[in-house]
Amino acid sequence: MIVRRIYTLGIRLYALGVRIASIFGNAKAKLWVAGRKNQGSLSLSKGPTPNEPVLRQAQEPDSWIWFHAASLGEFEQGRPVIEALKKEFPQYKVLLSFFSPSGYEIRKDYPLADEVLYLPTDTPRHARQWVQRHRFVAAFFIKYEFWFNYMQALKEAGVPLFYISLILKPDAFFFRSYGTWFRRQLATVSHFFVQDETTAQLLRDHGMTEVTVCGDTRFDRVAAIARQARPFPEVERFVGGRKCIIAGSTWPPDEQLLAAFLPQLPDDYCLIVAPHDVSTAHVAKIKAAFPDSQCYSELDSEKQSKILVVNTIGILSQLYQYASFVYIGGGFGANIHNIQEPVTFGCPVVFGPKYKTFKEAVDLVALQGAFSIGSQEELDAVFHRLIHDEAFRRQASAICLDYLKSQVGATEVILEGFKKALSL
Repeated sequence: MIVRRIYTLGIRLYALGVRIASIFGNAKAKLWVAGRKNQGSLSLSKGPTPNEPVLRQAQEPDSWIWFHAASLGEFEQGRPVIEALKKEFPQYKVLLSFFSPSGYEIRKDYPLADEVLYLPTDTPRHARQWVQRHRFVAAFFIKYEFWFNYMQALKEAGVPLFYISLILKPDAFFFRSYGTWFRRQLATVSHFFVQDETTAQLLRDHGMTEVTVCGDTRFDRVAAIARQARPFPEVERFVGGRKCIIAGSTWPPDEQLLAAFLPQLPDDYCLIVAPHDVSTAHVAKIKAAFPDSQCYSELDSEKQSKILVVNTIGILSQLYQYASFVYIGGGFGANIHNIQEPVTFGCPVVFGPKYKTFKEAVDLVALQGAFSIGSQEELDAVFHRLIHDEAFRRQASAICLDYLKSQVGATEVILEGFKKALSL
């Protein structure tokens, strides 16, 4: 009980810190505070009492399934499950909550959610109110979201809690010397659907037996994107039968490497650069670094050029269909961006040295479907081989496609787990 009070105090202090940051002009903090304030007290509907079983009420018209994501990336991991459950169980409403403004502000109008909200701070009172407000059939927390007062409130209300796409390392705080109380809170979870065997074994070694290894649900999502990819006639005209390298989600260090390689780009190749920052100022810098480049928004089919700069958002995941291989940015900063999307199209992937927190990147580097570089010389060498060694590139592509096949299907496994919970 004392540890829970200390934990709750820490949550309150964190919320106070965010409020102070918002006063001093932090834009993200302002959204975090304003979004929760605008939700008000979230007046309670008639819901189950704290100890009343919920599953028996599943056929009532106001039964809900709760999905919680930290931000946009975690939402994309949960999205295939939301879509599958909504299709098979249309009688249930979906509550989607976010911790971060970067998720909420982009997906607040997500059409398959009946309600999209910020998650109130994790205090016992907020948690009890939240759980009582709806007749929850089940709750799904995505990847790393551990909010212990909410977890306890769900347990007390008899609501099954599932973790999806969870991945843990041996040095996670649960498994450290001070982690005893936190590990005990994991007993509130009905089932863990995890990405790898390491995570499963860590949980089993500490008494959690309801664990299934099923991979990352986001592979199901990107595979669906690949199947439904629409053509881009203007891009096809730009490519014009040439082989294409796509550089996705690039930052200035990535763009410097690519610009330095440009003189070595063969005539039968073209390059598409899709920067992380598509502001007018940054796009202008890219155009200055890449002579004779064109912007996607002003693409002229009559003009011959080797470089296309994508100065819009929302289409990169489908442009990978035109790539022979791909460079993914971010590896010289905090971390690489998503490599699952190009892998889905069978594209070998090159990226910087900051990649080891992503299981798929680690796996594919070991399998030789992806390649990490740390310098201009290393990028030149890998690009040269992927361009000039057709057999090598085809083998790397086949490795990526085989890896994709081994990873899809997590959504169906989770759906079966949900059905099992209902039957109980």
